[in-house]
Amino acid sequence: MRHRVKKHLHLNGKDKAHRKSVVRNLVSGLFEHKSIVTTEKRALAITPVVERLIEVAKGTATEYNKIRAISTEVFTDAASRAVLAVAPGYADRKGGYTRITPIKYRDGDSALLVKIELV
Repeated sequence: MRHRVKKHLHLNGKDKAHRKSVVRNLVSGLFEHKSIVTTEKRALAITPVVERLIEVAKGTATEYNKIRAISTEVFTDAASRAVLAVAPGYADRKGGYTRITPIKYRDGDSALLVKIELV
């Protein structure tokens, strides 16, 4: 039986610390560059984190508390500032802040590469 397996993270081959590190790195890159190219499983794994961070940045808390909440999910200070800069553009939206577009299959292992970008 597969008890206590985080199936929703789509990164089952990694331990918990590695999964968290991969997700934080991808989320930081997404907010700094506005779009990244990665595999489909990794894109699906970071989508809920990105949605949650934008909702936090849109919230009514003070900017200091927003930065504290956001900095636990991203690596760099520039990425946390980028989340705060992006959030006002989504004031009238209730969700769906990312778009995943398939690009091609990678030559080495035939993994589906997708472009994930902020809408």
